[in-house]
Amino acid sequence: MTMLRSLMWGSLGLIAWTHAGYPLAAAAVARVRRYAPRRGEFVPEVALVIAAHNEEAVIEERLRNALRLDYPRERLEIVVASDGSVDRTDSIVERFESEGIRLLRLPRIGKLAAQTAAVEATKGEVIAFSDANSLWQADALRLLTRDLSDPEVGYVCGRVRLEARHGDSLEGLYWRFELWLREQESACGSITAGNGGIYAIPRTAFLRLGPEHSHDLGLPFRLRRRGLRSVYEPAAVACEQAMSTTQAEWPRKVRMFSQAWWEVLRGGMLNPRRQPPLFYAALVSHRLLRYSSGPLHLVLFGATAALARREPAARALLAAQLGFAALALAGRRDHGRVPLARASWYYAVVTASSVAGLVRVLARGPVAAWRPARREE
Repeated sequence: MTMLRSLMWGSLGLIAWTHAGYPLAAAAVARVRRYAPRRGEFVPEVALVIAAHNEEAVIEERLRNALRLDYPRERLEIVVASDGSVDRTDSIVERFESEGIRLLRLPRIGKLAAQTAAVEATKGEVIAFSDANSLWQADALRLLTRDLSDPEVGYVCGRVRLEARHGDSLEGLYWRFELWLREQESACGSITAGNGGIYAIPRTAFLRLGPEHSHDLGLPFRLRRRGLRSVYEPAAVACEQAMSTTQAEWPRKVRMFSQAWWEVLRGGMLNPRRQPPLFYAALVSHRLLRYSSGPLHLVLFGATAALARREPAARALLAAQLGFAALALAGRRDHGRVPLARASWYYAVVTASSVAGLVRVLARGPVAAWRPARREE
């Protein structure tokens, strides 16, 4: 019984800490530390790498958007790394060669390998990365490079703004919370993860990672070991269309969680060697425990179910979990009629995908393949 009680209260405490306690603690520390990069005039030569796989629906708009960036054209090289595209992506990019955009046609090698090939094919002092469906505001690149004028900064990511055609999306609501937390972490000294839609690094900080990794998760903690910070620049904005449904996000979430678990289990994310204590605490609190939310919920349910006959507290917790599950199921098809139902369903999907990602990585390794996200019609 003692073991079951420990599992029940321990799992509940860890879930509460990663979702509520840690964000509040990070915000409190951020108010005290208030770290910000030392910014100055810095207009380096930049290679903008756009990774693409079968992106005929969006690549033309992305390239026109890149050509509208408020950055000296003679100091900007734009390269599309086409990862084995078999649709019209390559032919569309070729139409922009007269405007200085270069196509790097590659076999199907995966997103990270395609990005690495593009880095090796360019010469910019700074390398900026973008997804094919990310539309940058005109000043975004200048704002990213401004932060890189600080020699302590090895990675800077901007703000991805998710836009839904039919009102607000739950993905957008969750993402806004993540961006707020990222801002707190940046003020504490370094973010624990970035995003693939808009980010930049000095060429000297670039690390070659295997195809099972991602820059979002793999760069910040590795660069921190080298004494370099990863920061968030909310003024550098990229817009992307939100997923059409919560279910549509499932494959992307499983892929991301499989890569996240790979970093934890095999990538050395939790190796405390040369990690500042505050940053290491953030890695454990935000990354490990957030990824573990699904398994922790399973432990909590199992412990409360086993104790429910004898423990009033366990019965109350079990009833709360069953009530939440019912609310989440109601939210699967709900369109706002039941308060918090859709948010509960989204949380359930994200939490379940953390379990699916762990199962995937233990059984077959991380998902390295990527496909264009399904967008709203």
